[in-house]
Amino acid sequence: MIPELGHYALVLALALALAQAIVPLAGVRTGDAALMSVARPTALAQLLFAALAFAALTICYVQSDFSVLNVAENSHSTMPLIYKITSVWGNHEGSMLLWVLILALFGALLAQFGRNIPLDLQAASLAVQAVIAVSFYLFVLLTSNPFTRLAQPPFEGRDLNPILQDPGLAIHPPLLYVGYVGFSVAFSFAAAALLIGRIDAAWARWVRPWTLTAWIFLTLGIAMGSYWAYYELGWGGWWFWDPVENASLMPWLAGTALLHSALVMEKRDALKVWTVLLAILTFSLSLIGTFLVRSGVLTSVHAFATDPTRGVFILAILVMFIGGSLTLFAWRAPMLRQGGLFAPISREGSLVFNNLFLTTGCATVFVGTLYPLALEATTGDKISVGAPFFDMTFGPLMVPLLIAVPFGPLLAWKRGDILGAAQRLLAAAALAILALGVTFMIQGKSVLAPFGIGLAVFVIVGALTDVAERTALFRTSLANSLRRAVGLPRSAWGTAVAHVGLGVMLLGIVGESQWNIERIVAMKAGDTTTVGRYELTLDGMQQRAGPNFTEVLVNFTVREGGAVVTTLSPSKRAFASRQMATTEAALMRHGVSQLYVSLGDVGEDGTVAVRAYDKPLVLLIWLGTLVMAVGGGLSLSDRRLRVGAPRPSKAKLGLQPAE
Repeated sequence: MIPELGHYALVLALALALAQAIVPLAGVRTGDAALMSVARPTALAQLLFAALAFAALTICYVQSDFSVLNVAENSHSTMPLIYKITSVWGNHEGSMLLWVLILALFGALLAQFGRNIPLDLQAASLAVQAVIAVSFYLFVLLTSNPFTRLAQPPFEGRDLNPILQDPGLAIHPPLLYVGYVGFSVAFSFAAAALLIGRIDAAWARWVRPWTLTAWIFLTLGIAMGSYWAYYELGWGGWWFWDPVENASLMPWLAGTALLHSALVMEKRDALKVWTVLLAILTFSLSLIGTFLVRSGVLTSVHAFATDPTRGVFILAILVMFIGGSLTLFAWRAPMLRQGGLFAPISREGSLVFNNLFLTTGCATVFVGTLYPLALEATTGDKISVGAPFFDMTFGPLMVPLLIAVPFGPLLAWKRGDILGAAQRLLAAAALAILALGVTFMIQGKSVLAPFGIGLAVFVIVGALTDVAERTALFRTSLANSLRRAVGLPRSAWGTAVAHVGLGVMLLGIVGESQWNIERIVAMKAGDTTTVGRYELTLDGMQQRAGPNFTEVLVNFTVREGGAVVTTLSPSKRAFASRQMATTEAALMRHGVSQLYVSLGDVGEDGTVAVRAYDKPLVLLIWLGTLVMAVGGGLSLSDRRLRVGAPRPSKAKLGLQPAE
């Protein structure tokens, strides 16, 4: 009964989405406020039924209802409750149901908290959101129904993919999906604004909080996925340039550019064409990511779909939304009125410079990810584009961008003083050179690591320099500086904190990539190996039974300078239902670095293949992303974003006929 209720709730959500897509647009066209007002309650009701459908599938998993095909293929009665719940989105059908639930959630939030937005713009935006929802409801119901029943239910389920049975999976996909789907609001605002002709500084103010929310969650989702792959896959890497990883990086890069572009549009009523185009492209890249993961064109732990029908359906959605929105943009963009002018050396100019490099980097990742797929589809030839390509193309693009980051906040709007900004950054440059020199003296092998450390210090101290300048630190009394600091807008603090996080992440990337020590060795009980300054002694092995797996633990004693530091117990788990095994790495933190031990094959003679790493500064990678997200949260809490923008006067129209 519960699966049928979930299915009917999904059908009702589709019906409500259809109404939300048609009626408000008719109201916008005719100027009927009553029809436009239909969008708000319909969006709230759509969320209710989407949530009921998701709750029904969750209940089926918790109760181990193996009469539901989706549950039978992805669950097991002995699984811990947490993994029964995460199994809901640990498969193709359930993950798409989560996708539409989050889409409905953003529509409801826009309806509830967007009351300061003009009625016609809100109604049109909610209608565009509903059109997106209709497409994905149809996709779920026609090709990926999670409530399909089995005529003869099995006694036991097949179990969830063992690699996905990890607490990180409870966090990573929802965060990632909120980021992906959150950009749909910016897309809907852009399409609605093009339709009704309302694109101005106020429009940018309305778009920014939704874009910033999506960016924060996508940042956290990417970081969580990186850390999950780092400790769960047992390879000791934090980023592999896997196509699925790239699928999340591309909208993040475009979304970062969109945030900076919207800021210029809000402050100076400039970059309208660029901002609207970025809003379209960011969500388009999110849809492309969905296609890559759900269509079956990739083989990955993240890629669930294998039915080509699903790939064709999602491809049709891509063509409809990306092609349709770009056609609308091409039609209406020439009518956009030119905004405020600015000099190349200005804060606006620095943000344009920032966006050029971000979008070029995004294009590089796009080509490197999709070119092998396109080549295989057209010629049948298979090529592999891996880390060397991205390191040689994407990496150099980020260097000038990082150098420019501290300059932007120190430049004035409209016309800036580059020499004045450089003078204020002299302390940051001096500390960066000092860090570079000290690192080179200690490391003394290549200039890459010292340069990276120096660049990271420059970004961090440069961000703090902006705060020091705003608070007149060292130029007035400490009490006065503190009063100035308290009075600073939260968006200013958010910018500085996010840039500090960027520098911290760069420190971690340089430390892990340049100074990582790896040791691969076959060991037996009593053997000792050295990794960096640590000695690992294999003490022995033991077997243990888990809820739905058996586990072999290998115990190591870790010593430093002859003194025992700790014990580590990496393991190999065998899942009988899936006939699969996973590696559980053991981690020891020392400062912001880690000692990492994982296992390979265990031989019949008791020999164990051991892979051990000493990873300097590796934790700064995820600490930096967390600090970046905190910076985004500070900006989001700024009163100017929370209260929204004032309604523009009727005389100020966003679209004007081309002259």
